[in-house]
Parts: sequence; structure tokens; C-alpha cells
Amino acid sequence: MHAPAPEPGTPPVPDVRSRRSWTGRLRSAQLTLGFIVVFWGLGALTSSLAAGPDTLWRLNVELTPRSVTDHWWTVLASALWARDLAGYVLGTLMVLLLGVPLERRMGRRAFALAAVSSQVLGVGVSLGFLALAQGLLGSWTTEMGSHLFIGPSAFIIGTAMAGTASMATLWRRRIRLAAFALLMLLALYSGGFADLVRLGAAAVGVALGPLLMGRRPRFGRLLSSRHEARVLLSLLIAASAIGPVVAGLIPHAVGPLSILRFLFTNIQPVDPQTLQNLCSDPAQAKDCAVAQLQLRAGAGGLFMAILPSFLLLLLAEGLRRGRRFAWVGVLLIQVGLSVLAGIAIAGVLQPTTSDTGASEGIAAIEGSASSQPLTLALPLLLPLALTIVLLTTRRLFHVKAPKGSYRRLLFQVLAIAAALSVVYVGAALVLARDFSPVPGWPDLLADVPDRFLPLGFVLDVPPAFFPIGTAAVLVYEGVGVVFWAVAGFLIFRTFLRHAHTRPDASTERARKVIRTGEGSSLSWMTTWPGNMYWFSASGKSFVAYRVSTGIALTLGGPVGPKSEMNATFAEFARYCRGNGWTPCFYSVPQGLRDHADSSGWSSAQVAQETILPLHSVSFKGKKFQDIRTALNNAAKAGIRYEWTSYASAPFSVQVQIEEISEEWVADKNMPEMGFTLGSLDELDDPEVRCLLAIDQRHTVHAVTSWLPVYRNGHIVGWTLDFMRRRSNGFRASIEFLIASAALSLKDEGCEFLSLSGAPLARAEEDPSENPRPRPRSRPPGNLDRLLDWLGATLEPVYGFRSLLAFKAKFRPRYEPLYMLYPDAASLPAVGTAVARAYLPMLNLGAGLALLGRIFRRPQRSRTSVRRRA
Repeated sequence: MHAPAPEPGTPPVPDVRSRRSWTGRLRSAQLTLGFIVVFWGLGALTSSLAAGPDTLWRLNVELTPRSVTDHWWTVLASALWARDLAGYVLGTLMVLLLGVPLERRMGRRAFALAAVSSQVLGVGVSLGFLALAQGLLGSWTTEMGSHLFIGPSAFIIGTAMAGTASMATLWRRRIRLAAFALLMLLALYSGGFADLVRLGAAAVGVALGPLLMGRRPRFGRLLSSRHEARVLLSLLIAASAIGPVVAGLIPHAVGPLSILRFLFTNIQPVDPQTLQNLCSDPAQAKDCAVAQLQLRAGAGGLFMAILPSFLLLLLAEGLRRGRRFAWVGVLLIQVGLSVLAGIAIAGVLQPTTSDTGASEGIAAIEGSASSQPLTLALPLLLPLALTIVLLTTRRLFHVKAPKGSYRRLLFQVLAIAAALSVVYVGAALVLARDFSPVPGWPDLLADVPDRFLPLGFVLDVPPAFFPIGTAAVLVYEGVGVVFWAVAGFLIFRTFLRHAHTRPDASTERARKVIRTGEGSSLSWMTTWPGNMYWFSASGKSFVAYRVSTGIALTLGGPVGPKSEMNATFAEFARYCRGNGWTPCFYSVPQGLRDHADSSGWSSAQVAQETILPLHSVSFKGKKFQDIRTALNNAAKAGIRYEWTSYASAPFSVQVQIEEISEEWVADKNMPEMGFTLGSLDELDDPEVRCLLAIDQRHTVHAVTSWLPVYRNGHIVGWTLDFMRRRSNGFRASIEFLIASAALSLKDEGCEFLSLSGAPLARAEEDPSENPRPRPRSRPPGNLDRLLDWLGATLEPVYGFRSLLAFKAKFRPRYEPLYMLYPDAASLPAVGTAVARAYLPMLNLGAGLALLGRIFRRPQRSRTSVRRRA
């Protein structure tokens, strides 16, 4: 029933577009090629290729903040020349690499409008910003007056940002964020006028792109999934780490944050003339030693100087993977940088008499502070702002390494530090004559801690001795470099260790009960992060729960032997009352609900589960016409299904799954739900199977995930969880995957498939020829009516009822799922606990957006909701 997979080693079917030669592609980019001809032609005619325009031409083609009023044409003319030959080469490469695909993608007219508008309006935005910032950042804006801009970089960057409007949501967002992170990094740290013009052009391109594509720009809040939010935050931390290094490497960085290089890096060597003056005065011997050490700092010294940035870049990768250890590490570094900035700023208030390189940073800050007080606060505000961002997003980073990973890491790091300390002391004693003055072993022992600290921390205190020989320099600098290189590798290796390889003791115990006992279709969801476990006195059953607002909210009923279910129910209720909690069993089957009713508990139906028995599945007959059409069309399109797991899938497949998921989340523009609804985090489990709809070019059109259902040690069924498809892919891919899963798992001997439950959606089976779910006409009880109203209210946003109607085409069996609670007075707290469970990342902004979507209540057809699913 599915298209055969290609033979191993068979190359993918080539895209017809890839057969076009580069000549054909260039021929379709006439504006880009025309600009290149004009660019080089004008450079040759004005003899500007080697060293840029001469003095006469420079006044008419170079753009400065002060030249626009007198030479307005430089706004456009500046894009047609470059500063030197390197500028011509780099500008040409940039225009070709970006311009050729952009012109073909956007069309000639839109490309031309984007290029001209980005250049003109980008300059206007930059000049307007400088005018507004004059009062706050006077020193920076004043220095801008001597800067110039020339070259094609602004208009091509602005056009590229406009072109992202035609991309898929995930890559549009990532490209824009990466581009703006780089441009803002250069503008804030380097601070040149050219950096500001490029940033302004990019902003204009983003605003202009949707208009050129024929739609209105959206400036609303675009939500990300938990996985994508980690990626974006890690990129932010990486940019903040690179910024001070960029400012330190640029000779004349004047940006508002450029002074951070003096606080966090100190990679600029002291002036040789200053060194000569210091060393000629015997009274300043120690200052001379500091200056010589700073001047001699080679690759090892440079690495130690930028050590905080190195660690932040390393930990940013851990943030991308959701690691709690990385979050704690970045938070501590940002707090440390805040303290360091505060100490340095406090030093500005004290007079400095030394002219050494060690005081160069303080002198620079003093100069900035004297001209503009706001500049003094910026070094402290940035790490504080990042600290606040980290604290507000702490829930994103819950992934822990396997048990014992960081205990082992601590022992390894301490052992390496001890070994390197012994090597340093021993080698320095052997090379003692290569140090000035000659150190003894007490001096070397006292110096050991400094060998592991960043260079900026060390230079604040004059060293007792410093190396003068090559071998001594290698030993002196190499200890810290080797230590942090090895430690960084060990830390990075912990990020690579799979979080599911060694679950904690309670999770592993719960998994064992699931495998050996008899749970429900929701049982595997109890192993997801966020749940706590209570085990019965017999140890054969457990309940997964989470506590919020005094409510112990369970995920499903007790897991274990059915003979213990009622006793486990009562035992867990007593356990909750003993802890001062109110128990609430959520999404439990009819049998447990009947027992709870007999015990005086109240209940309300909260979902409808759809069960597909596999023994009779064939998808024959008129009632399955839609399913057969999906299977047949998939075969004609060369689309097959493929079983895999997320962890074992090729990297290219993992990237496509992420892209599909993020596009789905961004299209909804609402918070991603959890609890009984899995995401990419829950997909990354070796026991969860993924079913892909994939074509002959290895393009993934849709993905579904399936959770195992055990009975007495054997898998008897699978539960559908993750279900998302590519917006421009095969339209019936979800129907194709569910049908293919049913036929495939039937052949494997499974008994049933659960198409999972739809929250706040209910249906009754219709015995007619064409059964469809239909709402209950008279729901019993006020709470049921409230839930019906809530389901109808959220339908335009999340589409649970439409999703339940979509599953009806597979002719499933409907089984209600209930919420059980002992006291109606606890219902407000129960509602809060359920909301927090389903929307753990809901904040004020997302809540207001949700209310806006609810009250607008746009009418969407069932087809549109089905497409989102």
C-alpha cells in the first residue's frame, strides 16, 4: 500500500531547476549583472579601483553624516564606488551571491524597488537615529561625523531582508535574527557610520518585503516553540559573547558598547612608547612587568583574554540543546560580568595615576563617562538585561545530562587542574632563569591560580615575575590554554550525551512498571518532563502528577495491574490529603470514573479519545474513499512512508522535522501546548517511533510520532501524538501517514491504534452509514456546559473539535476521557492547574494575544484547520 523505497545507493531524483547552467541563471539576473558592470566601469573610469576615489571624486561619492545636505546625490552614488580593491572584490561577491538568487526569486521589478528603497531609506533611518541620539549618546554621534560610507553592502543587505518575506516562517525568522544579530553587534561595538547604514537598510528591507510580495506586513507577536526559543536565545548569547572580541580586534571601535572590550577582554597591547617610558624608570618596575606581559601576549594570551567569550559560546550550544547546566553556567557568567562592570565603573570615580596598559580600560571609560553619563551605564546594563532574560526563560532549559555526568566532570576538571599545576611549578623551577625576577617555589605556588584566570583579571594586579624566554612564555601561557581547552571539550561532550540514555531512578522505575504492567494509551506520556511519580505500597503501580495551586493534577489514571487500580486510586488520594493537596485525576477512562462516582467524587468529560481497532482495518468501501485517494495520490507522487526515530534519523531529516514543526507553531502564532500534547522535546525519545512521508528527493512532507502501549511486557498498540505537515507539501500527507501506520502496524501484530484525544471536544458515535462526531445536545451539569463553551471559544484558535472531526474519516471507536475531583469548591484551583499544565510558557504577552484571538473569533473552515493539523 505504499510506494517502494529506492534501492540503496540510488541517487535522488535531481530537481529540474538544478539542470540549468550558471549561464542561464546569470541571464535571468540582468539587473544584478548590470550593476556589476557599472560598479567596475565607474571605478575604472575614475581610477578608483586600487585605492578608492581621489580627493575630487570623494566629495561627490562618499557619504558622511554631514555631506547629505550639501551633496544629496551621495545617498545613491555611494553604492556605486568602493573604498579600495578589496572593497570592489568583496562588494562584487556579495552582490553576486545574494543578488542573483534574489532577483530570480523576487522578480526584476520588486528587486529594483527593494534595492533603491533600502539604500535611500536606510540612509534616512540612520541619519534620523543619529539626530535623536545626539542628546543621549553625544560622544558617539559626534565621532560619527568623521565616518564615511561607500559600497554596495547596504542596498544588497536590505534587498536580502526584503526577500526573506517569501521564505518559510522558520528560515525567514532564523535568517532575519542572524542577520540583525550580526548587524547590531557591529553597530553597537564597532559603531561606524557604515554599520549604522547597513542596519537601517536591513530594517527597511524587513518592513518593505511583505509589501513587495503583495501582502500587509505583520508586526504582531510571532511565537516560537520551546525548541526554537532555545535556538534564538542561544544565538543572542553567542552574539553578546562575540561583541567584545569584535570591538577589541577593530582598531578604532567607537560603538556605544565598545568599552566592554576593556572590561571583558583586554586584548589590545600596550603602546611600545609607553612601555619604553615605564621600563626606563626603576621605580615602576612592576608596571613595566605588566606592560611587557601584555605586549608579549601571543595566541595563548589572546585566548585567555577572551576566555569569558569562549565559555559563553560553548555554553550557548548547551542552551540550544535545552541543558540546565548551560543555563546555570551562562547565568553565573553574566552575573560575574555585571559585578566586574560595576567594579570597573566604581574605579572611574577614583583617580588613576598609573599609565600602564592595565589602566587603559579605566581611562577609556573615564573619557566616555566625562562626555556622556549614559555611556558609563551601558556596560552594566547589557549583562543585567541578559541575566533578566535568562531568569524569565528558565523553564525552557529543563534537559539534564545522565545521572552522574557532572560529578564525573568535576572530578576530571579538578584532576586536570592539579596535574597542570604540578607541571607548571616543576617546569617553571627548571626554567627559573627565563623569568624576571627569578621565582622560588613559594612564588610559583602563589601564582598557580592566576594561570587559570582570564588575562584581564590577572593584569589588574602586577605580577611578581614574568617570562622572558620562549620556553617560559609557553609554560606561563600554555597551562591555562590547555586547561580550558580540555575542560571545554569535556563540557561540550556532556551536551552530546543523550538525555534519555540514563533516566533518573523514578523515571526508570515508572518505565519499568509501564512495560511490565497494563497501562492506557496515555501511559507513555507520564515519562515526559514535568511529572513527578508516586508509587503504591505494592510497588507495582504508580501515578504521574504535578502540583500547582495546591492541586495534585495527574496525567491519566494509575498505571499498573488493573486489579490494583481502585486501591491505588484511594491510596494516592490519601497521600495527597496528607500533603495538603487536592487530588484531581485528569483524562481517565470510564471504568475509573464509575468507581470514583461510587466514592462520591464528581466528574466532567474533558476529551474524546479515538480508537482504531486493527484486526478489521482494510480501508475498503465507499466510506473510506478519502483514505484510499490519499494512499493512491501519494504513490503517484512518489511519496512513501518510512519508520524511524528522531534520534536515529539523519541530520537532514531532523532539520526538516524541526522546520515543519516551527512553521506549524509560527502559523498558529499561539503558545505551544504541553501536558498531553507532545512537541519536539518529547519526540526525542528512542522508544517513540516516527513515521515520515518522504519523497524521492528525500523531502519530508509530514511527520507523525507514535507512543508505545504495553501490556504485560509486550507492545499491543500505539498512540498518535506529534502530527504536523509541511504547508506546501503533499496535501493529504497526514491521512496517508495514519492509514499507512494502521496497515503497517496491523502486519506487525498490534491490536489497536489510538489517534489520541482532543481536549475540550466530545462526540458520540452515529450508527448510520456515515458516522461523524456530533456535539452532545444537552450536556449534564453546569461544569459540562462551561467546558462546552470553553471548547467552542478556543475552537478558532486551536481547532480541537475540527481535529476530532478530521479523525472521524478513519471510522474510529470513541471513548470518553474524564476529569475526577473530590470537591466542587476546588474547581477554580483545578482550572488554574490544568491551564498551567497545558500552557507552561504562557506569559502576559501571550495571554493577551490569546484573549485577542478568542474575542476576535475568526471564522475558519474545517479545511483550513485540517491543513494546520
